[in-house]
Amino acid sequence: MARRHGSTETDEPVELQDMVGYTRRPGWIGRVFGAGSGPIADRYSVPTQIAIGGASGWCAGFVCQKVGKLAATAVGGGFLLLQIANHTGYVRVDWKRVERDMNKARQELAKRADFAASEVNSAMGEVQLFVKKNLVITGGFIGGFLLGLAS
Repeated sequence: MARRHGSTETDEPVELQDMVGYTRRPGWIGRVFGAGSGPIADRYSVPTQIAIGGASGWCAGFVCQKVGKLAATAVGGGFLLLQIANHTGYVRVDWKRVERDMNKARQELAKRADFAASEVNSAMGEVQLFVKKNLVITGGFIGGFLLGLAS
């Protein structure tokens, strides 16, 4: 055992601390985001939450990577084939009609923008509430998602 500075006695009693009660108290996350930090935080330990979030995030990121590559290939290939067909004379594009339809679509989107903005604000509020209640698992998910995209 280590001796205290200036002490000659070698067999000092050591006081053990019970850390279970300390870990159950809400830490800085509870003080910042409120008393109840979510149902997942109550049921699982922090390493378990990180593992669950990381594994599900990696799966989601991996699937998004594969689907994104497939979609980009399909859209790019379709555009390339359309340009080749247009250049060789198989397809003729009426650019005036395309411009007219694009302007009409732009006007329709402008009319619906106010309605969509309220829906987006509502969805963002729900996402913020979920992230506040499940901060650890969300952090694990984001990390896993980025790793899944990179793999």
